Amino acid sequence: MADQTDHFVREVQDEMRKERLAQLWDKFGVFIIAAAALLILGVGGYKFYEYRSLSTREAAGIEFESAARLASQGKAQEAHEAFDKMIKTAPPAYGALARLRNAGAYAAEGKRDEAVAAYDAVSKDSGADPLLRDFATLQAALLRVDSADWTEMQNRLKDLINDGNAWRAPARELLGLAAMKAGNQDEARKIFEQILADTAVPPATAERARILMTVLTEAALTKAAQPGGTGAKPGEAGATK
Repeated sequence: MADQTDHFVREVQDEMRKERLAQLWDKFGVFIIAAAALLILGVGGYKFYEYRSLSTREAAGIEFESAARLASQGKAQEAHEAFDKMIKTAPPAYGALARLRNAGAYAAEGKRDEAVAAYDAVSKDSGADPLLRDFATLQAALLRVDSADWTEMQNRLKDLINDGNAWRAPARELLGLAAMKAGNQDEARKIFEQILADTAVPPATAERARILMTVLTEAALTKAAQPGGTGAKPGEAGATK
């Protein structure tokens, strides 16, 4: 008897649930269908965007390789035209890479002004990756070090020599060389000491800094030994007690 009662109760409960579901469907069925349709369209749209984005990147990659091949084959004008086209039509990341490669091609051809202008364009492009912008700034400064004055080199490299910058080691080395070229030996020594104090500096960079420090010290000693020499300043490398 108890089993029959339990069975009857379950049947009543099932019927009530079915009735509630029917009422809910009558009231909200259209919205449920609409929501499901939007979900399907949303997933489909995302997949389509993902496919188109991937296809665009793949096409840009092939285009970049083709332009780079032209440059390596010595077909300078064709390479520049291909890179210029990419700069206008490729996704931002590939556009920045095309500018950098185009600038490198100009530099290889000895066209420094064109190369510097191309590197400067990347460094000022807010849409480019910060790492690429800083790299472009460094390359432009490298091309200008022979002809730029001390103030220009300071302005070009001031943001790259900060402790947190990924390019600080080569930027500091370049700034130190610029200081030596400008005859600012004290500033050069300070910069090379900063390089040597940085534990993250590559060994080759640190070794060059040591060599340049030796050059600065020998120059200071030679100057001090000459008639009228003032001697090394207290606290400077090579100062005598």
